[in-house]
Amino acid sequence: MTVKSLKGLFLAHRRELQAYLTNKLKDAEAAADLTQEAFLRYVEQDSAGGATVLHSRSYLYRTAHNLAVDHVRQQARRRTDATAVDDMADIADDRPTQEDEADARQRLDRLRSAVAELPERTRQVFVLNRIEGLSYAQTAERLGVSESSVQKHLAKALLHVTQRLRPQ
Repeated sequence: MTVKSLKGLFLAHRRELQAYLTNKLKDAEAAADLTQEAFLRYVEQDSAGGATVLHSRSYLYRTAHNLAVDHVRQQARRRTDATAVDDMADIADDRPTQEDEADARQRLDRLRSAVAELPERTRQVFVLNRIEGLSYAQTAERLGVSESSVQKHLAKALLHVTQRLRPQ
């Protein structure tokens, strides 16, 4: 495409294309930018040696439409709605209260004490299975015992721990 034919195409279609985009976007500045981008893509397509554009006006409108859709999507991702400071005060705080934290620490201390009271092998089974998350088979393999033994030790540990943690 020659510079002269590009200039003619630009002069023939720029105003109507920009008006189309302004109507779609309700933003004259963005419409002007996207109009130029549509012509730029036309030139790139033409100079890339790809398929020849047979209907220049149709190509420009389709390109402008696609650019407008992309622009709207991009704006939607960027948009954040302003919130009044007073509205922010009504949002509940997710953090636990000091009382909840103290209660949780006490329960954790009671759990540690209950686990510490267990016989060594039973404590190992409990820690590997319930705290580290190993399966019965993995716990059995790690400790060199049978799965049945793991189940028996775990039952004993759970009974002891639940009795010790029961509210008094």
